[in-house]
Amino acid sequence: MVLMMRRKITPTRVVNISRISSLNFINYDEKRGLRLGALASLRSIERSAAIRKNFPLLFDATRVLGSVQIRNMATIGGNLCNASPAADTAPPLLALDAHVVIASQHNRREIPLESFFLGPGKTGLLPGEILTEIDVETVPFDTKTGFVKLGRTPTDISKASAGVLLQSQAGICQQVRIALGAVAPTPIRARKAVELLKNKKICHELIEEVAKQASDEAKPIDDIRSTARWRKEAIKYLVKSLLRRMWEMAPF
Repeated sequence: MVLMMRRKITPTRVVNISRISSLNFINYDEKRGLRLGALASLRSIERSAAIRKNFPLLFDATRVLGSVQIRNMATIGGNLCNASPAADTAPPLLALDAHVVIASQHNRREIPLESFFLGPGKTGLLPGEILTEIDVETVPFDTKTGFVKLGRTPTDISKASAGVLLQSQAGICQQVRIALGAVAPTPIRARKAVELLKNKKICHELIEEVAKQASDEAKPIDDIRSTARWRKEAIKYLVKSLLRRMWEMAPF
C-alpha cells in the first residue's frame, strides 16, 4: 500500500487477504514452540503473555515498532514480506532461528527466515505463493536474549538494530546468535562474530572483539536517515551493550 501511494507500483488488481481467519493466530506449545499466523497483528504479539514470557526478544522488538495505531494494523507477515533491511521483527526472529511456511495452490514449503530475504524489498516468494506462518522453536530456560534499536524518533524506522541470543553452560558460551538490522541489503546474522564467542568464557576483552567483528560484518549505506560510518559504530555499540547486559545479569 505504501508503494502504491508513492506511485512506485501500479498493480491492476489488489487482493485483500485480511479476512482469512486461518492466517490470524498465535499458538504456543512448550514442545513444538511458537507458531505465528502471517496475519497476526503486531499489537496482538505485543500483548501475548506467552510471547512476553517465553520469547522476550520478539516482545522487546514488537513493542517499539511504530505506534500503537500502527501495531494494531500491521501484521508480522507484512513486516517480513515488505523485506525492508530495517524491519524491526527480522533481527529477533533471525536470532531465534525462525522458519517461515510458504504456500501456493499446489505446494507448501518451509525455509529458514534467513533465506527468505533476498534484497531490499525482495523475498524468496515465487509467483502464486504467500507467506502463511512463522515458526520458532522453544527457547531453553537458561537462555538470555535482548533487542535494541536506534532511530531518529521513538516511532521511526530503525537506523540500526541488533538482536542477541546467548545460552551458556558452566560459564561457557554454547548457543550464540547475533542478528543485525538496517546495516546491509537484508537483515543479517553476524556469523563470524558468533564464532568468536562459542565455547569461550565471556569477558570485557572478548565482548569488545565480538562487537568489532559484528560491525565489520555490517555493510551499511549512506541514506537520508544516517551514514554508513555512523551505522558501523552504532552496531559496535549495540552488540557491546547487549552482551554486557547479559553478562551483568548473570556473571559467567
